Amino acid sequence: MAKRRPAGDGMVRKRDDGRWEGRIVVGHKKNGDPIHRYVLSKTQKELMKKLHDHIEMYRDADLTDDCNMTLGEWLDRWINEYMIFTVRETTLDAYKAMIKNQIKPYLGDRPLSALSTQEIQKFYNTVKKYGRVRVDKLHGTELADSLIRKIHMMLHEALDMAVTQRLIIKNPTNGTTIPKNNYAPKQILNDEQLDRFMERIRQDELWYGFFYTELTTGLRRGEICGLRWEDFNADTGKLKIRRAIHKKKGGGLTVGETKTATGTRTVLLPPSTAELLRKRKEKSVSEWIFPNIYKPEEPMHPDYAYHRLKTLLKQAELPLIRFHDLRHTFATHALISGVDAKTLSGILGHTNASFTLDTYTHVTTDMQKNASNIVGNFMDEIMIEGDDTNS
Repeated sequence: MAKRRPAGDGMVRKRDDGRWEGRIVVGHKKNGDPIHRYVLSKTQKELMKKLHDHIEMYRDADLTDDCNMTLGEWLDRWINEYMIFTVRETTLDAYKAMIKNQIKPYLGDRPLSALSTQEIQKFYNTVKKYGRVRVDKLHGTELADSLIRKIHMMLHEALDMAVTQRLIIKNPTNGTTIPKNNYAPKQILNDEQLDRFMERIRQDELWYGFFYTELTTGLRRGEICGLRWEDFNADTGKLKIRRAIHKKKGGGLTVGETKTATGTRTVLLPPSTAELLRKRKEKSVSEWIFPNIYKPEEPMHPDYAYHRLKTLLKQAELPLIRFHDLRHTFATHALISGVDAKTLSGILGHTNASFTLDTYTHVTTDMQKNASNIVGNFMDEIMIEGDDTNS
């Protein structure tokens, strides 16, 4: 069956100023009136080529009468109608800040339908160099690569929704180039350093259970702070991870969902960790497995865990790694010990095993070398045995 062509593609006329004008119908308003797109050229031949390109571009399009709204108007609607109950409060605040400080000053007044990939690319390049727009001229501080990536990911998601809502026919962020990931290098505690850290936390009665659990599960900081006793099955030794604690803007904490859908998971604890939690539960007076040390009715504050980690590392004369590096330490030692990537992916709450492998390439590369040596030695032995048999 042939695809429907936009109506009105034969509307061509010569204007009083000598230019040629063509139009096509790309959608309909609520009252049924057509929505047009216009093309202008100096010659009729040039116009027909442009008109043909537009016909192909808008083939099967049926835009709504909201397609003429500006990008700023659409982002406000997207935030308030589509995102407000789907992302964390901190994420929502970050989105609003990027819209206000970066996107609206540059592109806020641009009609959605007029946005092009080239224009979006120019926006990324400009905002990367200057940051915010000043009243007088472009003078500002260069933005971090990570912020440009966040702006792109948010804008891409918002304009994908605009395509879904028939406001535009394609996402103009597709085809743009953004800075590559520039994450801080992963740091882990090696065997000797891990022994020293374990020796130090054993001397800290208040924090031993917290950090021992972290080192044997690799939970995200918000996840381990958000554990309740209802999540722990003392009989089976299984632990459900189904929430995370986050700091609220302006102070206080909020209990939210895990970072990803796969972040909600069940982990079979090592016997030593399960036994530690069983004993801890017998003495607990809080619903939280690791309550706030000052207010047991509240969960552990993520900042307290961060600062305590730094203190313990200093006392043990160890590198001042990030809290997330404890997760990397767990994952690295698990892979080296023979835990397969698919199983580890489930424990960590990654979206898939390939992400785990990509994240820990430095480990899997060494594992591949070891596997290659094992296979090589194995084949050498076979060859030697074959030579002995033939001789």
